[in-house]
Amino acid sequence: MSVSEHPVALTIEQRVGGATMLLATVMALPLLDGLFVALLLAGTLATPVGMLETGLLVFGGSATVAVILAELDESRRSMVRSVLLIGAGLIPLAALQAVIAPTIESALELAIFQRFAGVVILAIAARTVSAKVSDYLPSPGVIILLGLLASVRPSALTVELVVDGELLARAAITAAIGVGFALAVALAAPALRGVVDLDRFRFGSAVALGVFALPVVGVLNTDAPIALAVLVVSGLLAYSPDGGDEPEQDAEEPPESATETDYAPEDTARAPWL
Repeated sequence: MSVSEHPVALTIEQRVGGATMLLATVMALPLLDGLFVALLLAGTLATPVGMLETGLLVFGGSATVAVILAELDESRRSMVRSVLLIGAGLIPLAALQAVIAPTIESALELAIFQRFAGVVILAIAARTVSAKVSDYLPSPGVIILLGLLASVRPSALTVELVVDGELLARAAITAAIGVGFALAVALAAPALRGVVDLDRFRFGSAVALGVFALPVVGVLNTDAPIALAVLVVSGLLAYSPDGGDEPEQDAEEPPESATETDYAPEDTARAPWL
């Protein structure tokens, strides 16, 4: 499967050049469109399970897998080097956003903004399923901007640099989980190519994103790792070791041009082409 079949990756592929740059953009997109800050403010990283789900679904996910398996036609060492280079910029940037998050939080009504953060995740899940959906949905950045406008409280803004060490560590670890996931896929890429159905994994990841968004929106109040379980099941269902095998021709079925007399035992000895 080409990455062009992944709607999110296709949109980015049309704007950037090179597989490594495409992978870097896909993994950094949550930091560029404001999704990661929204999740920070929504409290998604408050638990280890939330950090794991955010790292795997937001920084990892089906787009990252599709780019590595379908586009990075490099040696394993080169792929690992590319992922590590991306991680060297991704993790500090995630930590930097954790530094500015408390300042943004002071000017927002979090109950309202949290629901917009959940809507963003649902929109990304829908865009992952189909490219046509992207034509009817606003971009994640636009939704987050609307959330900021709906929940902003300018009078409560406190312009003060408050470094929350715990929040900073959680942000960095979450980004590192996404980089570790991409690194694991890169290491296993030679074995995974041809045995992973990327379409199945893409749809499964979209479902996992949708489940991940439910607690953020406030529809499902649970700390159970449901989204993580859905992602694991999606990976298992996407594993198809016999998917690329050609159907074997029946050994007893003669070629179309052959006749019954060609395979008669008494004729075998005197057949001039045998």
